Amino acid sequence: MNRSFWKGRKVFLTGHTGFKGGWTALLLSQMGAKVYGYSLKPPTKPNFFMTTKLEKCLSKSTIANILDLKKLTKEIKRVGPSLIIHMAAQPLVRESYNMPLQTLNTNIIGTANIFEAARQTSTIKAIVNITTDKCYENPTQNKPLKENDRLGGYDPYSSSKACAELITSAYRRSFLSNARIHVASVRAGNVIGGGDWAEDRLIPDFFKSVYTNKTMIVRSPNAIRPWQHVLEPISGYLLLAEKLIKKGRNYASAWNFGPENKDAKTVGWVVDQLCAITLRAKWKTDDKKQPHETAFLKLDNTKAKKKLNWKPRWNIKIALSNTVKWYQYWKDGYDMLKFSRKQIEQFHNHKKI
Repeated sequence: MNRSFWKGRKVFLTGHTGFKGGWTALLLSQMGAKVYGYSLKPPTKPNFFMTTKLEKCLSKSTIANILDLKKLTKEIKRVGPSLIIHMAAQPLVRESYNMPLQTLNTNIIGTANIFEAARQTSTIKAIVNITTDKCYENPTQNKPLKENDRLGGYDPYSSSKACAELITSAYRRSFLSNARIHVASVRAGNVIGGGDWAEDRLIPDFFKSVYTNKTMIVRSPNAIRPWQHVLEPISGYLLLAEKLIKKGRNYASAWNFGPENKDAKTVGWVVDQLCAITLRAKWKTDDKKQPHETAFLKLDNTKAKKKLNWKPRWNIKIALSNTVKWYQYWKDGYDMLKFSRKQIEQFHNHKKI
């Protein structure tokens, strides 16, 4: 990434109070961008946003709902950004079973609202819409998924993100290309890293069990996922954003940002690695019947490597080690803004795999 490109650039970021959005905001601010966040309140306590005191790194933090089109449009117009990064979402598969309509509204109509607001703002040159690797129909061939594979989704979350992909394509072709606003959608693997406390996610569940001295209950130890540190896809998103603004429609399409195939591991393998580097950690399989979740997920990252010269930097073991360090330092009362910034610098100074 080119730091001079980002210095002073106005970026409108939705979902900045979430785990992934928080790391994105911090990385942008570290490169000198002016970040304007728009999001609901942090979804958990503790959370990355408050733990790092992230608000002081932002030009403005607006707590509001992306379903409020009038307010959303007003804020984007007031800021006058050249780039929108859309991360605000209901991001959990299991939660989508409990709140299907809220999930569909947030992830589908919320995405459409971003595009509608962008149409009314003259300064915008590019939009990066973050979806998920779960937007694929994922037929069971046990092969890495490519950007042109069929979209779909068994559960409300996955199908809502497939719909968000279709909406992205429709707005790109119907409205935004003519307005010279270049739009890309991005699909990442299972991101890990410090500061995630969401319900029903592997890393937060692991540390909750450690801190309460309980045995972790793992529901799908044989499920394979494309694990990667949160900074991996974010660096790809920002690299893509540069290309969208500089070179336009040649990059306005869908992109996978996943780890190398060797880092797609089972849930059980990941928990074993975490237990090996964490005192008093233990786990067992949950034998109860669970809602449907995909058993196999891998992403083909060939397109990003060839056309963006993007490549993963931290393999799964380094990613897990740095994730454990983050929680250890937090537990010991360190300045987590300073420590998170240090991890960003370590990431960028690390040679690509």
